[in-house]
Amino acid sequence: MTARAPRHRPRKRFAQHFLAPAWARRVVAAIDRQPGDVFLEIGPGQGAITLPLAATGSPVLAVEVDRDLVAGLVPRVPPNVTLVSGDALTIDVIPYLTGLEPQRPPDRSAGLQPTRRFRIVGNLPYNLTTPILFRMIEWHRRHALFADATLMVQREVADRLTARAGTREYGVLGISAQVHTTIRRLLDLPPGAFSPQPKVRSSVIKMTFGPPNVRLADETIFDALIRALFSQRRKTLLNALKPFDPQAAATLASVDLDGRRRPETLQLAEIAGLVAAIAAARRPPVL
Repeated sequence: MTARAPRHRPRKRFAQHFLAPAWARRVVAAIDRQPGDVFLEIGPGQGAITLPLAATGSPVLAVEVDRDLVAGLVPRVPPNVTLVSGDALTIDVIPYLTGLEPQRPPDRSAGLQPTRRFRIVGNLPYNLTTPILFRMIEWHRRHALFADATLMVQREVADRLTARAGTREYGVLGISAQVHTTIRRLLDLPPGAFSPQPKVRSSVIKMTFGPPNVRLADETIFDALIRALFSQRRKTLLNALKPFDPQAAATLASVDLDGRRRPETLQLAEIAGLVAAIAAARRPPVL
């Protein structure tokens, strides 16, 4: 029998809101674990998702910044859970994960192993959700290791991730995520799904990683460009682009973009076109 979780006073500095068991079961069902899955869990907390996920037999690497929560989980988790005390924003999780082997289904012969599929799950702290999401995108760009991420986030963040061009929510986070992932909203959770109750509503989203949805000529220029444009989103496209590209008018003309538009109206393909034009202009001439 699994040991009872010790009492823990939620810490505001870690934005701790613990998921109720009934909702945890729904989230685990939404994850849809399959043979061969290896999970990275960010912020296991008191184990609401960790324990039922581990009960399926899948290896779980659980990274928790609160050392007291780690100490409380140690006697409660089975051997297929690896607990790491630290910050997911700074720890290099890749060596831990690649050393984990998926569970061999009991009906398989000893010589056959299911193909490993690396997946991310987590109830993300509201105050760190955006940097953690950017960290995941960075992992994907560098390693192309993860298949998907099933995450609990603030409803407002889910809106930003799924926002379309021309809307108020459309911006740097959503554009970066939509270039590298396909995003679906799986569940909406009320404040009562957590203890203590947050003042905001939450959503469970699934981000499926894959090749870029548009071709980017230069990832570094792409990152800098969207930050430059959306730091001045109420300006016209021409005026927002000028500090980043002194040849803004010529660049916009070369990709047939009207400089009177607002940055928030740009489709992903149009942003990719701008990146390609700026990258070509910055490329040293061939002698």
